[in-house]
Amino acid sequence: MKYRTTFKALAAGALLSAASVAYAQDPTFFRIGTGSAGGTYFPIGGTIANGISSPPGSRACDEGGQCGVPGLIAIAQSTTASVFNNTAVQNGELEAGMAAADVTRSMFLGEGKFDGKPHEKLRIVANLYPEDLHLVMPKGESIADLSDLEGKRVGIAQAGSGTQVAVEQMLAEWGVTRDNMEEAELNNSQSAERLADGQIDAYFYAAGWPVSAMVQLSTTKGMELHSFSDEDLAKINEVIPAYIPSTIPAGVYEGVDYEVKTPAVSALLVVSSDLSEELVYGITKALWNDNTRKLLDNGHAKGKQITPDTALDGVAALDVPLHAGAEKFYKEAGLLE
Repeated sequence: MKYRTTFKALAAGALLSAASVAYAQDPTFFRIGTGSAGGTYFPIGGTIANGISSPPGSRACDEGGQCGVPGLIAIAQSTTASVFNNTAVQNGELEAGMAAADVTRSMFLGEGKFDGKPHEKLRIVANLYPEDLHLVMPKGESIADLSDLEGKRVGIAQAGSGTQVAVEQMLAEWGVTRDNMEEAELNNSQSAERLADGQIDAYFYAAGWPVSAMVQLSTTKGMELHSFSDEDLAKINEVIPAYIPSTIPAGVYEGVDYEVKTPAVSALLVVSSDLSEELVYGITKALWNDNTRKLLDNGHAKGKQITPDTALDGVAALDVPLHAGAEKFYKEAGLLE
């Protein structure tokens, strides 16, 4: 109860202070890398951008205006997702990005596919929501396990995405590689279109459900989702610890009236260490204020899962630091010692 009172007081203070100086600020542009328009990063990133923005001259928060950081104009940009976003944040081409936890850890530390290329400027603002891996197949089709994809035409997500990095690791454990399958590097919307047209046999995409391109596919051509066995989920978790067992409930997609067991990875909001403590502190406050809460609750379904109570879940285990500004906010809010 003490935490909730403190948090609400901090949020209210953030709104009032933002409103009182909104007219005095020069504009600050803040680019957030997301993903393809048919996925989940793009709509969630747009909601976050809206919540943290408060352009110069905008109406005061307590008068029904925007309640973000005074003078900030945040823009969600469609990209190829995690790897691209983290690289762009590291290089100063984006101020922030949404990225999968496993890819962010590997890139920060310079491990695995990124061996010898540490992205030391990456900093975390918040854990957002779980991204469930969807393995999509035509209506009526099924596989026993990933080895059945050998010799098939398979969408492995676009280059520059965290999904592709993880999927290639998973497939290799079942003996499937680019040498014995016909891979297609496509975004989610392209993958759904190709599957509907019979040009590919299956495709992978990690995203928070419901995914708009799959909603459309399920209501037009129909589709199936592969449900992994408990043994296969354990095997994947051993290979990629950031991917943990999860469930897509029955009925999320039309015609998929069964529970789907699948691995999931956390989506993060990441920024550069080059950003000032003051700016990221303000962004973190704005992310968790009451106005942004309403936007998240009324937007994409995954928005309801983005909460301050889960903002730090799993972050310590990644060995990727919080940004100092975010850390300051969480300590003040009683969420971090």
